[in-house]
Amino acid sequence: MMQPHSLERAGFDPDELGSAALTAFFNITAAWHLGAEEERVLLGSPPRSTFFKWKSERAARLSADTLERISYVMGIYKALHILLPTQEVADAWVKKPNSARGFGGKSALERMLAGRVVDLADVRRYLDAQRG
Repeated sequence: MMQPHSLERAGFDPDELGSAALTAFFNITAAWHLGAEEERVLLGSPPRSTFFKWKSERAARLSADTLERISYVMGIYKALHILLPTQEVADAWVKKPNSARGFGGKSALERMLAGRVVDLADVRRYLDAQRG
């Protein structure tokens, strides 16, 4: 993952990147019908005031960790929309119990809400493997 300073050197405006990332993230979590606390965990549990500022303004200079988390959420969303037949089925999948290895009967959302980046990465890898 590129660090904030390397993003600037690569010609990315960190403020524009943060705005685009937050807009995409909150659009996805709205489609998944997530609450604020679930969204906070997926973002790495920022302070409540920071989280609600991000949510209302959709603008911030995000840390590399937060950008990585959002990237995984975006990849999961995209993979689901490739794999599943309708938008409704794809968006509902994250909350469905999953008997696949690594989920232990829990939903992908439950796995992701463990709060670690690796949990997001594992869900993304699972979906990428399903795509082939």
